[in-house]
Amino acid sequence: MNQKKTLTPEEALLKLQRFCAYQDRCHQDVRSKLIELGVYGDTLESVLAELISDGFLNEERFARSFVRGKFRIKRWGRQKIRQGLLQRQIPDAIIRIALQEIDSEEYALTLAHLLDQKAAMLPPDEPGQRTQKLFAYAASRGYETELIWEFLKEKNR
Repeated sequence: MNQKKTLTPEEALLKLQRFCAYQDRCHQDVRSKLIELGVYGDTLESVLAELISDGFLNEERFARSFVRGKFRIKRWGRQKIRQGLLQRQIPDAIIRIALQEIDSEEYALTLAHLLDQKAAMLPPDEPGQRTQKLFAYAASRGYETELIWEFLKEKNR
């Protein structure tokens, strides 16, 4: 029978400092990691408080980093990014601040590029069917309905 050794608060803190230093983390990720390590209750809360006060854990910094990464690397739209942050229990006020990391011009260019790429891969079906497929693709990437339609109307002129 293999029992896990219970970590002391100091060991847990050290482990989590390394965990947070590797990349920005949200409170939920850290809380889950502590539970996974067998740290609960007051010890969990004190480790979390220490990480926050020492600057290892910062929700706004995490949210800004998340937004930049998901937009620039995965090319997600604002809606999909917002959902990802909500799943990590990031407060709405912080989400609004973090979404300001996305430049509107760069956002529009990225959507146009994604639609052009997808259009090049689609067979020349009926124009209506092609538009539906392009719309569904952009919506699944998390882009706003109005913006997608605007670009698709522009393309069909």
